[in-house]
Amino acid sequence: MEKNSAEEYSADQIQILEGLEAVRKRPGMYIGSTSARGLHHLVYEIVDNSVDEALAGFCDSIEVSINENNSITVLDDGRGMPVDIHPKVGIPAVEVIFTKLHAGGKFGGGAYKVSGGLHGVGASVVNALSDWLEVRIYREGKIYYQRYEKGNVVSKLEVLGECDPEKHGSEVTFLPDETIFEETVFDYKTLRTRLREMAFLTKGLKISLEDKREEKKKETFHYEGGIKEFVQYLNKTKTALYDKVIYCEGDRNGIHVEVAMQHNDDYNENCYSFVNNITTPEGGTHYTGFKNALTKTINDYAKKMKLIKESDGVLQGEDIREGLTAIISIKIEDPQFEGQTKQKLGNSDARYAVDSVVSEQLTYFLEQNPAEAKTICEKSIVSQRARMAARKARDLTRRKTALDGMALPGKLADCSDKNPKNCEIYIVEGDSAGGSAKTARSRATQAILPLRGKILNVEKARMDRIYDNAEIKAMITAFGTGIHDEFDISKLRYHKIIIMTDADVDGAHISTLLLTFIYRFMPELIKQGYVYLAQPPLFKIEKNKKVYYAYSDEQQQSILDEIGRDNSIKIQRYKGLGEMDAEQLWDTTMDPSKRILRRVTMEGEDLAEVDITFTTLMGDKVEPRREFIEANARYVKNLDI
Repeated sequence: MEKNSAEEYSADQIQILEGLEAVRKRPGMYIGSTSARGLHHLVYEIVDNSVDEALAGFCDSIEVSINENNSITVLDDGRGMPVDIHPKVGIPAVEVIFTKLHAGGKFGGGAYKVSGGLHGVGASVVNALSDWLEVRIYREGKIYYQRYEKGNVVSKLEVLGECDPEKHGSEVTFLPDETIFEETVFDYKTLRTRLREMAFLTKGLKISLEDKREEKKKETFHYEGGIKEFVQYLNKTKTALYDKVIYCEGDRNGIHVEVAMQHNDDYNENCYSFVNNITTPEGGTHYTGFKNALTKTINDYAKKMKLIKESDGVLQGEDIREGLTAIISIKIEDPQFEGQTKQKLGNSDARYAVDSVVSEQLTYFLEQNPAEAKTICEKSIVSQRARMAARKARDLTRRKTALDGMALPGKLADCSDKNPKNCEIYIVEGDSAGGSAKTARSRATQAILPLRGKILNVEKARMDRIYDNAEIKAMITAFGTGIHDEFDISKLRYHKIIIMTDADVDGAHISTLLLTFIYRFMPELIKQGYVYLAQPPLFKIEKNKKVYYAYSDEQQQSILDEIGRDNSIKIQRYKGLGEMDAEQLWDTTMDPSKRILRRVTMEGEDLAEVDITFTTLMGDKVEPRREFIEANARYVKNLDI
């Protein structure tokens, strides 16, 4: 990348908006939470600043290290933060960056045209939430150094010595404050996922991650193909329908647009959108522009080539996007985000920019690649027919409100309380366990829905088969929210959806099938924390007419250590829920005052990685599944084989 002189990035480009007082008192306002998710967010803020240097054309390499003491170091080869005195406050500009909230070169000072960091909260918040932070700057042949503790300056900016005049960049090392964060141990896998994504989105940028703790590992992410390689990576567990990745790139009114896409033999749409390298999970105008262009261009081509009949009508967007993996990435100078979570782009000109670039370049691709174009159209037409066949079945599962519309499924033993906040539904494996659960339950607040055998694997089925499946229809109707575009969280009838299966291989498989269904069709239930896994006991231990339950091998050993191991002891190993009578099931697994529930979350996980995991586990390709199981088997506990 071409680098301009350091003089162009100086103190007068650093603008101050407000102070830093509230950050330590209300950290959640600035980083979302003080859980592991908030902890890792600190790293992303510092790395985002380095990526902004790359987007501006001044940085080729970023090195991230997890140090032995669990501090983090981020080193880039950008211009180096400004060290001259800020004209308004009379302190070095680097000190302004780390001690003043919303201070930086991204607020109209001219240092950056586009910035991902503006979406975040900046280096000052990382500093405020760290036990200590040190910054080294390599600039104009000198090494500058400053240290902060809990956001406060403890040493003035000083020159440590000289360096090669050609060396330039910034190095930030910080240790999160353990009095603020619930968790202070960084997870290598979580950081790897995000840094790999950043490298995909900035073609040519090299990002390395090194773990200097016990396991000692290092990886480098460098993709000259950028988002084209991102699409190939996301499709690695699927079978692409054509070899080429369709790539569209262009500029419209100062907005840089990049789109890459490729269809696979899957039935799910996997489209991810980004603004200035920051993910926009709720989409926005750029994603809308992409969908408009794709739908119109494919329909125009299919009509022109007489691939669809007049009687078939037009292809809907959902038909064309079935099995599509796509990345929509734009760079825009002044992004405007909508909603409470700021995860949806609102700039109207972004819609036009993406629509225009994709329409033009996708048309060229289809004309120049007739074989691929025909494959896309045929896939869309088959999807259209399946959608029309599914419409009738879908209508049967649709409910206008939680209390009217279609009748609840007959096998559902509903609860009497109608306030969803008080209600929970147990999805139970098998009629035998379902019978015990119905007897054991608290009828006011606990509903029971028994399932017969293993439900359909939605990863391998089209919508018409899914809507025609009795077990899936029962769940859709019982939950009340609808699915896909008709999903409405306000109509959820139970604020706890509890999956209760046997603690064996079959039970684990059924749980995975159920989670796959919920993730693919009602992901918001997981995101908002409504989905749980029940944890039935593994052992019943009896001694002198006293009963103990153990939920793990370790707990069993602990109980035996406590009560002794003499011959009057009777130990029963539960193979399934059906072995427990109603009273035992209530005492161990359903009584809210005693039971153990595990909430299913996606916290700290990238959505693309979650998608790859589900496809790996539930898709057609055997080899990726075998590799995944081998890599993760050591994390599984208490699973009978």
